[in-house]
Amino acid sequence: MTTVLVIDDHPIVLQGCRRMLEDAGTSTVLEARDAVSGYKLYRRHHPDVVIVDLAMQGSGLGGLELVRRINAHDPAARVLVFSMHSDPIIVARALQAGAIGYVLKDTSPAELMKGFEQVRVGMPYLNEDLAMQVALVHTPARQNPLADLTPRELQTLSLLAEGKPYGRIADELNVSYKTIVNVCAQLRHKLDAGNLPELIRTAVQLLATAP
Repeated sequence: MTTVLVIDDHPIVLQGCRRMLEDAGTSTVLEARDAVSGYKLYRRHHPDVVIVDLAMQGSGLGGLELVRRINAHDPAARVLVFSMHSDPIIVARALQAGAIGYVLKDTSPAELMKGFEQVRVGMPYLNEDLAMQVALVHTPARQNPLADLTPRELQTLSLLAEGKPYGRIADELNVSYKTIVNVCAQLRHKLDAGNLPELIRTAVQLLATAP
């Protein structure tokens, strides 16, 4: 008897996961559409496996903090991240936060279920390509300044590289304009950029060379 909690803000993803899990014999599938209610359900039911998205509406990459909270409550928790984010730095952060598996949303249903089955029995799961990219992130010779950025800073930097202004970035990340101003100030400091145009050039260069 396996209980699974799926936390994702897209109803279609929830429905698809429920169908696959039930077809695979999962006895109980719990659903949450945001990190707060997801954590409450986790504390109430202590499911065998948690499948969680990283980017939920209104929380940026708030799924990372959710994974940390679950892991802090129970270091033996079996968490599988199911995300559109393929950046190996974000994948590495999720694993450091306590996830033991990571599957991309553009993968096949078969790979999602393979990842689920391994995480269910307590074994880590990454496909070979993603595992290689994550390994490169941790290679000492690779001095990537992106590795020191927070998830919010990475998101902001990516949107800056797309040429989006502060106001648009604030809207997309569902935060205040002032928050984006402060994040960009932190980015200029961390990336040694003297002004906004220089920061944007740095963002384009770094993200263009990221794996």
